[in-house]
Amino acid sequence: MSNPPLTIETPVAAPPPRPDQLGQILLRRKVISGTQLQQAVQLQERLGLRIGDICVSQGWTTSAEVLQALSEQRGLQRVDLTRQIPDRRLFAARSARFWLRHRAVPRTRLGDRLMIATASPENLDQIASGLGCSSDDIVPVLADEDQITGLIAQVCQAELAQGASTRVAGGMSCRGRFKPRRGLLLPLFLLGLICSALAAPKIAFSLGCLAAFACMMLFVILKGAGFAAFLCSPPPERPGSALPAAPLRLPRISVLVPLFREEQIAARLIRRLSALTYPPALLDVLLVLEDHDDITRKTIADCQLPPWMQVIEVPAYGGLTTKPRALNYALDFCKGEIIGVWDAEDAPAPNQLDMVARRFHRAPPETVCLQGVLDYYNPTTNWLSRCFSIEYASWFRVVMPGIERLGLVLPLGGTTMFIRRQALEAAGGWDAHNVTEDADLGVRLARAGHRTEMLNTTTFEEATFRPWPWVRQRSRWLKGFMVTYVVHMRRPGQLLRDLGWRQFLGLNAFFLGTLGHFLLAPFLWSFWLLLFSLPHPAAGQLPQSVLLTMGAAMLVFELLAAAIAIIAVQAAERIWLAPWIVTMPLYYPLGVLAAYKALYELFCRPYFWDKTTHGSSSAAVSPPQE
Repeated sequence: MSNPPLTIETPVAAPPPRPDQLGQILLRRKVISGTQLQQAVQLQERLGLRIGDICVSQGWTTSAEVLQALSEQRGLQRVDLTRQIPDRRLFAARSARFWLRHRAVPRTRLGDRLMIATASPENLDQIASGLGCSSDDIVPVLADEDQITGLIAQVCQAELAQGASTRVAGGMSCRGRFKPRRGLLLPLFLLGLICSALAAPKIAFSLGCLAAFACMMLFVILKGAGFAAFLCSPPPERPGSALPAAPLRLPRISVLVPLFREEQIAARLIRRLSALTYPPALLDVLLVLEDHDDITRKTIADCQLPPWMQVIEVPAYGGLTTKPRALNYALDFCKGEIIGVWDAEDAPAPNQLDMVARRFHRAPPETVCLQGVLDYYNPTTNWLSRCFSIEYASWFRVVMPGIERLGLVLPLGGTTMFIRRQALEAAGGWDAHNVTEDADLGVRLARAGHRTEMLNTTTFEEATFRPWPWVRQRSRWLKGFMVTYVVHMRRPGQLLRDLGWRQFLGLNAFFLGTLGHFLLAPFLWSFWLLLFSLPHPAAGQLPQSVLLTMGAAMLVFELLAAAIAIIAVQAAERIWLAPWIVTMPLYYPLGVLAAYKALYELFCRPYFWDKTTHGSSSAAVSPPQE
């Protein structure tokens, strides 16, 4: 295929831009109606956007019609980028991120001038400045924005794919730190423990009890402090459906929705997102899927996508297929200054983005991230989903708000999180090799001096309600916690300097308390023997007073967890879950199985992403307007 002949031999000076005419051209061409033009002008005054973008986002016309009107207004030629062979040498002059940021591509050279195809000719001066020349050295032509980004993705595929895998700096990333070939280390480690236990079983068991008790106390102190802060601090600002009056400037918000083998959930997701009330002209939703995921691609192809929703296909690179890598790749295609993440099964409140805009508008500069509340829309499926709902309510509605009010590091939830793009890019995006990328990002944001706040809005997800899928999902989370802790504690002195004593201790309490509580739980279970006046296996090695104190502390921990759960289910307006709280001690042993699965994979499959299948529940959800 050869490039079509060019009709522009010499640059023609474009007439000065007259934005007020574009709408008139669309009206004259009978592309939009007079009423629609009037509404578009009102939205333009409110949002500060181009008339053409508003008309397309509202579904009144197509981008092709707007491009034709823009060509007539500015006297610029339109080009079809699908009919040309790109000159890769011209692309190499700047990074792929540069071309994506400006939504422009180099087309060819005309003597000493460079022809640039763009969908936004008003940005010509910025493009020229980035290229180190003047606007007189550029011949602008118009092209469809989807064709522009598609061409960049095609020409710069290797650069973008590699960048998505290595975006986080090596010192902050887990890549290369865990080698699957070290798989023999775990059997040797376990063999050493078994030999020690056989040589001195009572001493080994007593040490295990002490370690388990220490980890439990770390978690008790963290949860207790969070609970106290939640009860003592004033309640958060109640959400409102209406945006505040001027001088609020509404930001463009891009939301990334990673999908992988989502045959059951994709169509439902699109229907749910179509209920969002945020101005469509400022909304940019990217459905992110792997280029080999034919199942999801076919499902989406059968759906009618709104104009503000696009599909991004992530090319394969290095055998790595993880959610954070997909997020990194799609980040460069985002248009927004606020970046959000939703999961495939999410059902956000329709006004959630309105609340995000208002909160960022009022937040101090150091607040760069907002974390929403996560809940489940299928708690009645079975016992496991009920317990999962109680656990999530306790964490997201009580403990995390308390941790935030204490000023500690806030572990992110992986979805319903919204970040200022500038801070996210400065942090290096997500660690593509970390299977719990959200917790890692939360730590890196805190180390950079940023603050994360809880947002009083709820996104409903599907609770995993079958035992083995639950174990697989939880093992991925726990493996990610292990990886994150090892990476950031590689240089504890630097971590302490970055965070300060309070956040440093809070971070250790969270990770050590969570991991140790699951890995060493069997030692804690032995203290239930004391309730039945049975001898404890560590008797004789540890004083009876110490054993009784540890048993009492464990009972206090269970009572604290129950108190938090009662407050949480009441806050979630699901007080009917309260009777199931007494069964929670039977729920957490599944987490022990998940913890040992995670430990095995840490040694043998550190970067393996154990995919959770969604769409199994038949429960319907209608997210409330908050």
